[in-house]
Amino acid sequence: MESRLANSHDAELILKLYDLRREEKLRKARHWVAFDFHPTTAQEIVNVWRDFSNEHSDWLRQVISYWEMAASLVVHGTVNIDLYLDSNGEGLFLYNKLEPFIEEIQKINGGMPFMRNTTTLLEKCPPAKERFLRMRAYVQARQAQQQK
Repeated sequence: MESRLANSHDAELILKLYDLRREEKLRKARHWVAFDFHPTTAQEIVNVWRDFSNEHSDWLRQVISYWEMAASLVVHGTVNIDLYLDSNGEGLFLYNKLEPFIEEIQKINGGMPFMRNTTTLLEKCPPAKERFLRMRAYVQARQAQQQK
């Protein structure tokens, strides 16, 4: 993944991503996924994902799809990576929350990729990986502090 200077097109896309995050239903979904959804197994995630009668399924799928779409823009060179990382840490937070379960989710789903774009972003972009690792350390430290 090649870094390039950001341009006005990148800025427009970043602002559009921000504007989309403000949509009421997505805002509610993001809040639930970030603060109320604490999966402990891959099966728990899959169960929520597949329960189409529950609004939490809609919310989980919406939030994952949103951040995967955003990561895709970076992976395919449509948005400058540095500009993206300056304003979109929440996608990495989500990945941090779900990453321990990704391999098992893929097995449960017959090998279908899960969070493929964010995975690719982290594999191909050292600054994204560094930010992800810092975020992971921060989250782990907060969890340890809360358990005391």
